[in-house]
Amino acid sequence: MFEKLKSGLKGLVNKVTTTELKSENLRPILSEFKMSLAENDVALPVAERICDEMEKRLDGVQVKRLEDRKGIVEKNLREVLLEIMLTNNKIDLLKAVDEKRRKGEPFVIAFVGINGTGKTTTIAKVARFLNEKGYSVVLACSDTYRAGSIEQLEEHAKRLGLRMIKHKYGADPAAVAYDTISHAKAHGINVVLIDTAGRMQTNRNLMNELAKIKRIVNPDLTVLTVDSLTGNDAVVQAEEFHKSVGVDATILTKVDADVKGGSALSVTYVTQKPILFIGTGQRYEDLEEFNPEKFVQMILK
Repeated sequence: MFEKLKSGLKGLVNKVTTTELKSENLRPILSEFKMSLAENDVALPVAERICDEMEKRLDGVQVKRLEDRKGIVEKNLREVLLEIMLTNNKIDLLKAVDEKRRKGEPFVIAFVGINGTGKTTTIAKVARFLNEKGYSVVLACSDTYRAGSIEQLEEHAKRLGLRMIKHKYGADPAAVAYDTISHAKAHGINVVLIDTAGRMQTNRNLMNELAKIKRIVNPDLTVLTVDSLTGNDAVVQAEEFHKSVGVDATILTKVDADVKGGSALSVTYVTQKPILFIGTGQRYEDLEEFNPEKFVQMILK
């Protein structure tokens, strides 16, 4: 996982460690590092921010011993990466679900993202995660356009032993979401997970449809699923969705196959919203809660 990003960061530490810490010496090394970051799916504004910060922090630092210098470089790089990864709004999902449960109301999550990101499978994984924590879940199939979407979600619901609410293909997606929330209220179900049509972020009509779902059901969270293997396109998707419908958090899928790793840094930076989970495989249990500190520690190993 993220081998290329790890090796780029290690290369930077080694080069900077053996040079005098002055701007004129650091600049060519950081310029080369910026290209390495871009090749590993780190969006250019993010790569520039990392390199500018490193130059600012290291310029003129006096260190006597080589080992000390390596420690200083690593410490500053860790801090800069963490600043990129941390956002002002932290989300404690279980606490938020619990607060709604105490009020006797269902917690509603709308999932958005384009086809092929693994959105429907991710919804099933989140449903299992919440179920394991003792919460009851109902699924809403508000993807009424894509052939096979209803059957796909239905199959997941069956395997997980969950109820799913559906209408016919071509039905109003907002109406399906609304009916599912009504069902949850009537039956005391804790969480509603809404699957929406996989939209190309450039399709205005479908984006408007999404905005309509949000307006009618007013979800507690809108979560964007992003395929980490799509590289810089993941950043474009995140920006577009956030601009068009407003996103509260992201889930990165297919992280187990991602050798580059830049998407995690970039998506957080452009949306300023946290990553809730990462998908690490095909099974329902292959879903990890995302921890920025742990992520930075791992890529700096």
